[in-house]
Amino acid sequence: MKPVLLAGETFIVTSMTAKGYDVGSSANLVNGATRFIAALQAGGLPVTQIGGERCETEFPDTIEALQAFSAVVLSDVGALSLLLTPATRRGLAGINRLEVLRRWVHSGGGLMMAGGYTSFQGMDGMARFHDTPVEDCLPVACLPYADGLEAPEGLEPDVVASEHEILVDLPGAWPPILGMNKVVASESPESRILVSCSYRGHCHPMLAVRNYGQGRTLAWTTDIGPHWLSQTFMNWEKYDTLMCRMVRWIGRDI
Repeated sequence: MKPVLLAGETFIVTSMTAKGYDVGSSANLVNGATRFIAALQAGGLPVTQIGGERCETEFPDTIEALQAFSAVVLSDVGALSLLLTPATRRGLAGINRLEVLRRWVHSGGGLMMAGGYTSFQGMDGMARFHDTPVEDCLPVACLPYADGLEAPEGLEPDVVASEHEILVDLPGAWPPILGMNKVVASESPESRILVSCSYRGHCHPMLAVRNYGQGRTLAWTTDIGPHWLSQTFMNWEKYDTLMCRMVRWIGRDI
């Protein structure tokens, strides 16, 4: 079976320590996708991860290269990390990898975007997927401004399409989430909201799907790991099943 390509979910944590006049610093690379990767691998889905710091030089830039994967998951990696290439850095015109992704999906590929501080439009508006070719094929539309919603009190997911093949036989009550990216449903008739969350009188899509050309896309607007996914959610006995079904659906494997 072809592997799933996961782009993003790595970040560098830096810290400073001051002891009087003596100041030291350290940095640590963290992978926020370990729980997600373990779930997919346990479900028989091999995963190739390209961390955000490597996307500029390693993310595929042709449809032929993308065809090596059964599905692509973008998670906590902003548009600039995919748009900028070594050629761009040298001031040379080249390929728009967001357009390559859109054309790959239209020709039969499967794309999932998962939520995070640098997903959709992003916590500070820095993910910048609004008005891009990737947004054109998603089942949701990105807001043109910062979209991060922190909810430390917990948001209760509302399953509105339990008959969908991703959700069939899953419980109606899910563990809480602690935040999400606010988006709006796509106007495409091929898009469908499966799960939503209510906050201050507004209903926000949490899980949405879409048929796009010959391919499929999926939006999961909360995290695939901490911190927006609560520990209760990550320890939920159906977490592995749900993550695998989402990826298998875009890859037309269920």
